[in-house]
Amino acid sequence: MAIKNIIFDFGGVLIDWNPVYLYEKVFDTKEDMDFFLNNICTSDWNVNQDAGYPLKKATKELQEKHPDYSDKIGMFYGRWTEMLGGTIDENVQVLKKLKPSFPIFGLTNWSAETIPFAIERYDFFKLLDGMVVSGKEKIIKPDRRLYQILIDKYQLNPEESLFIDDNIHNIKTADDMGFVTIHLTPETNLEETVVSMGLL
Repeated sequence: MAIKNIIFDFGGVLIDWNPVYLYEKVFDTKEDMDFFLNNICTSDWNVNQDAGYPLKKATKELQEKHPDYSDKIGMFYGRWTEMLGGTIDENVQVLKKLKPSFPIFGLTNWSAETIPFAIERYDFFKLLDGMVVSGKEKIIKPDRRLYQILIDKYQLNPEESLFIDDNIHNIKTADDMGFVTIHLTPETNLEETVVSMGLL
């Protein structure tokens, strides 16, 4: 069945987001920064906000739990835009080349409170025909329900839709639901891959 729609994840695919970009300016040593990101402001904690938990509430609760790190915890969302490293240009270029021939959608785990900053900063958002953001739906990938929201909202047939993501768990759910998928790894050349699929 021919591909009729292209769906992109954002973080790690189109946008280079990493808390290290902020906290390497805050901590004196890499060891201290790594301890903080691995034990205090963890990825699991951040994912909870991607699922719709309020940023102010999450920050306050974590500050109460770790008062010695209160100021640095406050920076996580207070200086969140400093974690944006820019676009992953080679993949954004692929999106732009695909756009004349295909509707382009986004399916992302992202806080509803911070996604506006990314939308304002990066021009490629103007090319999207629609997107589903986990923080708005209060469901995160790889939960099938988030994919189903995208399918229902834009009347997509998974078998006619290519889904591109850097997280293997998200890819597995998409595979199970019938999407055509590309698992983006550091070794993946996205343009070569879509060319090999006959899409460019």
